Amino acid sequence: MGYKIAVVNGDGIGEEIVPAGVRVLEATAKKHGLDLEFHEHEWGAGHYLKHGSFMPEGSIEVIQSYDAIFFGAVGLPEVDDRLPFKDFTNKVRTSLKQYVNYRPVKLFRGVESPLRNKTEKDIDFVIIRENNEGEFVQSGRILYPDEPHGMATDTSIFTRKGTEKVAHYAFKLAMKRHKKLTNVTKSNTLIHTLHFWDTVIAEVAENYPEVEYQKMYVDNASASFVLRPECFDVILTTNMIGDILSDLGGAIMGSLGLGGSGNINPEKVYPSMFEPIHGSAPDIKGLNIANPIGQIWSASIMLEHLGEKKAAENMVEAIHRTTSNGRLTKDLGGDATTTEIATRIIDQL
Repeated sequence: MGYKIAVVNGDGIGEEIVPAGVRVLEATAKKHGLDLEFHEHEWGAGHYLKHGSFMPEGSIEVIQSYDAIFFGAVGLPEVDDRLPFKDFTNKVRTSLKQYVNYRPVKLFRGVESPLRNKTEKDIDFVIIRENNEGEFVQSGRILYPDEPHGMATDTSIFTRKGTEKVAHYAFKLAMKRHKKLTNVTKSNTLIHTLHFWDTVIAEVAENYPEVEYQKMYVDNASASFVLRPECFDVILTTNMIGDILSDLGGAIMGSLGLGGSGNINPEKVYPSMFEPIHGSAPDIKGLNIANPIGQIWSASIMLEHLGEKKAAENMVEAIHRTTSNGRLTKDLGGDATTTEIATRIIDQL
């Protein structure tokens, strides 16, 4: 089967971990008889510094012709840190209707969680974050910023259609896993938007009577990530809450460098984008010490989305075999290089 993949290294360590991920994808494709066609695009903050935009005009139309987007990270210290999300990440996610952010949390073999006495069976769940609405719609303004009466607003927007779509995706995922879904919310204080969110999700839950459904406030959920992560299977939550909790999920795995994700258009009308959960880390760019596993796991999630489940599972098992052998990158207390980890994963395929 042939797939056309847009490759966007982005900035910082993206220039190292994305090529590492592509190497592993090429080895996986060779083993499983896949035809992966890679096309590189030099978009990101570096492009902004040279040309005044994160991607050329018409780029969204260009990438609609791809089957998937394999992306690293975006952002540089010289560029206003409000711009990468507004002008690249969110632009792609909303333009291509990637309304599901899929972020699995799993403890890899050989990696010790910071959580004492927690094992692989305790840390294995998926965060489904609504990806196009909520707190990140950037509907707001700043008025009179330098005056004593200055003010700023940001308005969250939750629609019934948007909430229903992501809820159905999450419940269907729960049906494939352990039939348990937790809605993480804060409707006791955000009494309009998140009460509406809860109401719509509860209505959708009625369509999935086999799924054990519960609502949990985000403060309780944050504590439970640390104290009892085994209570979670599928978590459904809002754009901002999911953004924060998925980093906490990466932390309990042992490092944000391990976390992979997918920005999913479930209907496959538009291509989905796959990226690690961490940032561009320009302070360690070029040192060959960045952990490529989050990027490589994202590649596996991409193959699974494209329907290549066997190849995707092979990649995850190769990651497990690599981490269990004890060679780890600096973020996990080891001294293995980015290149070495990618090579070892390829050897384990």
